[in-house]
Amino acid sequence: MTDISFSQVEGRRLLIIGEVGTGKTSLTRRLLKEAFEDSNDILTVIDMAPRTIKVDGKFIGGPLLEKMNPRVRYMTPNYLNAPRLTANSADELTKLVSENKSKIDTLLNDFLLNPTRTLFVNDVSIYLQSGDLIDLLWTFFAARTVVANGYLGERLKSDYGTGISLRERDLMLKLADKMDLVVRL
Repeated sequence: MTDISFSQVEGRRLLIIGEVGTGKTSLTRRLLKEAFEDSNDILTVIDMAPRTIKVDGKFIGGPLLEKMNPRVRYMTPNYLNAPRLTANSADELTKLVSENKSKIDTLLNDFLLNPTRTLFVNDVSIYLQSGDLIDLLWTFFAARTVVANGYLGERLKSDYGTGISLRERDLMLKLADKMDLVVRL
């Protein structure tokens, strides 16, 4: 279903999920480009992705937009952590996840104060490591069209026994149940 187009998504909520390096961000980026072409509306991107990191010769993470566009309200914190890839202990992992949640909560609240008809969310799974699914759903339902992507796999499950990876997986599956369309890559 990677041949999905923005016109098929418009007016619905799409979640793109998969393992690291399967093309989630690339598909989201393509749909964003199509949204520009199909509409003159202002679009919002909430980018939750940490900076690009090289792991085992593969680049993971990174922003959805490479350059700004005047028709995009691009919302992202100055810096988000890649907790499981950078933490050296359970305590540090928990701290990094909590810091990410706090920063992203601000973005979700800002969007709710001034929603747009179309919302793109990059790397929603980062938020679900400790964020509130209900808060995320309120944000999604404030928009007419939502395209979101997030990690759902096995490669990044090591979490120093904190349960963060299991929580993230559980909430990603619950989020998928609330979406109109789910693409698994």
